[in-house]
Amino acid sequence: MKSTFDLSGAEWTKSTHSSGNGGQCVECARNLAAATGAVPVRDSKDPRGPVLAFTTNGWTSFLSAVASGDLHAH
Repeated sequence: MKSTFDLSGAEWTKSTHSSGNGGQCVECARNLAAATGAVPVRDSKDPRGPVLAFTTNGWTSFLSAVASGDLHAH
């Protein structure tokens, strides 16, 4: 995976479950995964801020853990 890549073609989306949560959302650009091997993720409140990139496998594992309730706030 590249350490940097072009985000100009990113199609940022956030979950439909994120409405009504006070703006505590992240957006991801899954459309870049095939070309880069990574899923860029950013804070929806700060679209010009930093972007984290997760491997496609890592992002899928994270989403599965969230959906199954395996992640708990401490």
